[in-house]
Amino acid sequence: MVVHLVEHQLLVLLLQEDLVAASGLDHKSIVDVDTFLHDSVTATRSGKDEDATKFGIGQKVKLIKEIVNDGTYPHAAIGTLMMPEGAIGYIKSVGEFLQVIRVYEVHFLGVDIAPVEVVGCREHELEAMEDFRDEIAEEIEFMRKHREKYYSKD
Repeated sequence: MVVHLVEHQLLVLLLQEDLVAASGLDHKSIVDVDTFLHDSVTATRSGKDEDATKFGIGQKVKLIKEIVNDGTYPHAAIGTLMMPEGAIGYIKSVGEFLQVIRVYEVHFLGVDIAPVEVVGCREHELEAMEDFRDEIAEEIEFMRKHREKYYSKD
């Protein structure tokens, strides 16, 4: 039964390949062969990232390397300029791609030539324009001091 299922799946794949070939489409008409794609599937923890995050949410940053579509943005061709070098933006969030690559979601404002305002950036593509202020930690410290001063247990 399993053998028949595998044979059936192989036959379906071959038929799909024949249909694509018959339509005149192939990968060469879709993908620019000169575009560098990062091998994120087999990558280990990126050596370009610090152990701790380098930037914080709300921090002003500058793009030190232009960002082009590597295929992760579906509404533009691969290789399309997504954000030019020198653009100024603010960190919206920090996440990870495939649990190995830290990605900063950066909101860039007033860049007319870019097709989008929010772009995912790597640590080595950004430069801090101001020191990070952890406003949450500042607020917690303020509340702690306030409680010590006005609500002591004496």
